[in-house]
Amino acid sequence: MGTTPRSGCAINAAVEVLGDPWAMLVLRDIMFGNRRHFRELLNGSEEGIASNILSSRLKNLTAQGLLSRADARRGQRATYSLTEAGIQVLPIMVALGTWGLAHRTGDKRLRVRAELLRDGGPELVDAMMDELRELHLGVPRPDPDAPRPSEQLQAAYLRAIETLSPDDA
Repeated sequence: MGTTPRSGCAINAAVEVLGDPWAMLVLRDIMFGNRRHFRELLNGSEEGIASNILSSRLKNLTAQGLLSRADARRGQRATYSLTEAGIQVLPIMVALGTWGLAHRTGDKRLRVRAELLRDGGPELVDAMMDELRELHLGVPRPDPDAPRPSEQLQAAYLRAIETLSPDDA
């Protein structure tokens, strides 16, 4: 897929890159699951992505400038990292998650992250973006002593699954 959109419309240009559900789920798993290698993404996919689809989406996201790929030497795994453009997809994901919480049902344990990001507001989203910049781009967080949003998300998830009955999951 080329990088030239079908029209000059900004919404169209964004949808051409982000409108594919698998692309968004790959970005989600890199952002929130810190899955940086092909096998981690394949095996950790909650939705069961096929290897050919994953390969295609990784190539496209790299070509579109949302991911970078560190070439691996023989016997090593290639590492995918978010670019600044990829990190800036986070507020879009938060908006999608907020909409999903309001208008769709789902697995309670998988709704926790969206709830925390919704309730944490722009400050939490900004802090998460700073953490992603540190992890993927090597840019130090403005406040290195501040709690890591990823740890907050993980702790909320663990608290949620402790309180769920088997019927809730």
